[in-house]
Amino acid sequence: MNRIRLLIVDDQELLRKGTRMVLDAEDDITVVGEAATGEEAVEAAARLRPDVVLMDVRMPGMDGIEATRRIVRSVPESRVLVLTTFDLDEYAFGGLRAGASGFLVKNTPPSELMTAIRAVAAGDALVSPRVTRAMLDLFAAQLPRTAGERPSPVGTLTDREREVFVAIAQGLNNTEIAQRLVVAESTVKTHVGHVLLKLGLRDRVQAVILAYELGLA
Repeated sequence: MNRIRLLIVDDQELLRKGTRMVLDAEDDITVVGEAATGEEAVEAAARLRPDVVLMDVRMPGMDGIEATRRIVRSVPESRVLVLTTFDLDEYAFGGLRAGASGFLVKNTPPSELMTAIRAVAAGDALVSPRVTRAMLDLFAAQLPRTAGERPSPVGTLTDREREVFVAIAQGLNNTEIAQRLVVAESTVKTHVGHVLLKLGLRDRVQAVILAYELGLA
């Protein structure tokens, strides 16, 4: 079994060490490095090429959002999970716009953290629907609407794919979408793949952002 190579980025050493202790105990996860600043994170990602970067947002110097943007651009095989607190959700959204594959709150239970890391490492973008809805509901009115600046790409979707696209934007997972549309979960997975491919999106997080920008959710 290939172990997931993880880079932990946080300016608080105690949090880094505690997180490392928890994750290193997993059979399929190994922490390959730590970084205390955004600059260190960018350098470490380029040198270590981790599968997943667990990225804090607020750090001295370069913040986690800019570090995420640079890592996604220079080390595209590395996936970034942004860490935030409930009172800093706007920074989490900034991280997602910078190319992160998801976000977690810092009080996420270890089991959920590990599930998210594994999902992101596998190429998915696992973000709790409950947390997704809470954040997007809070900041929906503040999100930029760019629909008037460019042709909407949604016209390439079939009616069913558009339904799936909107459901993704509402924070539904594949099981919930299947229940809503009364189809098999495997069918939903196929539609999700088509949606991402047609819209040129890397993962579900980017789909959520695009749907809100276009005013579809």
